[in-house]
Amino acid sequence: METDLLGTPYERHTIDLGSDAEGPLTATLIRRRGDKPARTAVLYIHGFVDYFFQTHLADFFAERGLDFYAIDLRKYGRSLQAHHSPNHCVDLSEYYDEIDEAVRIIREDDGHDRLLLNGHSTGGLIATLWAHDRRDAGVVDGLVLNSPFLDFNAPWLMRKAIGPALAEVGGRWAPDRKLPMGLNAVHGSSIHRDHYGEWDYDLSWKPLTGFPVRAGWLLAIRRAHARVHAGLDVRVPILVGCSAASYKRTRWHDDARSADSVLDVDQIARWTPALGMCTTLVRIEGGLHDLALSPERVRKQWFAETARWMTAYLA
Repeated sequence: METDLLGTPYERHTIDLGSDAEGPLTATLIRRRGDKPARTAVLYIHGFVDYFFQTHLADFFAERGLDFYAIDLRKYGRSLQAHHSPNHCVDLSEYYDEIDEAVRIIREDDGHDRLLLNGHSTGGLIATLWAHDRRDAGVVDGLVLNSPFLDFNAPWLMRKAIGPALAEVGGRWAPDRKLPMGLNAVHGSSIHRDHYGEWDYDLSWKPLTGFPVRAGWLLAIRRAHARVHAGLDVRVPILVGCSAASYKRTRWHDDARSADSVLDVDQIARWTPALGMCTTLVRIEGGLHDLALSPERVRKQWFAETARWMTAYLA
C-alpha cells in the first residue's frame, strides 16, 4: 500500500488485471483503517461515471469500528488510463476479478473475519450479482445498497420492447459503438459545489454529463437487469435505500434538490424483494440519487438507518 491522493490515513494498492483489447488494465483498492484493530471491514463499490472520493462515508464506518475499503474499478477514476474507453464493459462479470482480489486482500492479507459490501447505483447492481454468484463461498456477510441500478428510468415500452431489441442488436454486432443517449447534467449539478451541491471532486473522472454510453455496456446492463428480475439468491441480509421520489426532467429545476434525478425509485422498490430472502427497504424523503451525497439532514437519516440495520444484522 502507498499513500493515496486523498492523503493520510488513506492508502491505495494497484491490482494488476492483465490486458484487454485496449491494452493494460488495473483496478485500485483504497484503504482507510480505523483507530483500533478491526475484524470487520466494508468494501465500497462506486457507480457509473464515478470513483471513490466520499471521505465522510469512510468516516461513518470507521467510527463504528469497521475498516473501510473502496475500489476504483477498471477504467474508472484512479484506474482510468489514456487508452481506455472510460467506464466501458460488455459484461458486468468483468469486474469480478478485481472484486475477488480485493476481498482476498481484505480477508487473507489484512485478516478480517467479516465483510460488508456497500454499493451505489451500478455498483449496487454489480455487488448484488457478485454476491449471488459467490454465495457458496461464504466471503460476504451483508450488503448495503444505495440507490441500486435495478431497472432503467424509462417508459414501459422503452424498458420492455424497444430498448431490449436495440441493445441486443447493437451490443452483439457493434459493442463499442457510441449511442445517442447518456446522462444529462442534472444529477451532477445537484451535488457539485460549483453548481447546486456541496461536494468537490475530479470532473475529469466524474464529468457532469458523463462519458459516452456504448452499445456493449447497454447490453451488459440489460442482461444484468434480466437476472435480477428473474430472481436472485443472495443469502445474506440486504439493506436497500433510495429516495422517496424521482425527478423526470432533463433540465435543472429546484425540485432536483430533493429527488433521484437518475433512476426510477419505484422500480428500485419493486425489485428489492427479488435480490434475496432477507431484504430491508428504506425510502428517504428528500434523497438525491446518491443518498450519501444528499443534503446533510437527508444523509444523516440514511446513515442512521444504515447504523440501525448494522446493529440488527452485523452486531
